[in-house]
Amino acid sequence: MRLPDALEKLPNGKRREEFQQTEVNNSGVQRETDDDRGAIPTERAEQRNIQVHLPGDLVISDRFGDDGEVKTVASGQVPDDWFIMDVGDDTAKQFARELAACRTIIWNGPMGVFEIPRFSQGTRMVAQGIAGAEGVTTVVGGGSTAEAVEEMGLMDRMTHVSTGGGASLEFLEGKELPGIAALPEA
Repeated sequence: MRLPDALEKLPNGKRREEFQQTEVNNSGVQRETDDDRGAIPTERAEQRNIQVHLPGDLVISDRFGDDGEVKTVASGQVPDDWFIMDVGDDTAKQFARELAACRTIIWNGPMGVFEIPRFSQGTRMVAQGIAGAEGVTTVVGGGSTAEAVEEMGLMDRMTHVSTGGGASLEFLEGKELPGIAALPEA
């Protein structure tokens, strides 16, 4: 079974606009498309009865860094010249609640720029929610996500932690990985 065929819920830290199309904002930051890294477009997700959960609130800053003005806004209210730095508290709480009801969680990617402490709250809330879930298989993928979980002291509460983010998702999608494909020849 391929991962997209097995999904029931897909919490995604991106805004709906970012999830559905490529955009370039005034700061020159290109946002990923549905086809990047195995993301599932909302239309296909809806056809497969996958619940897509997108942020309702976002933490934004007028600078990418620790020294800008910061505020929390509704997802559709981000000015073009501002940076999305994290999901808001309401979104993080919602994601943690939704994930607690799952039997298997595959988490790839922090909710925000967790390396900057003032933008780590969304990642922390989701990580703590996942770590506190009972009877759940939890797979954390990607270097940044693994780093966040380790920094919070939650690695031992996850079933598996890997630094292979994009490769892990491609494997779960059923794609052939070049490194694995080469093994039979060795």
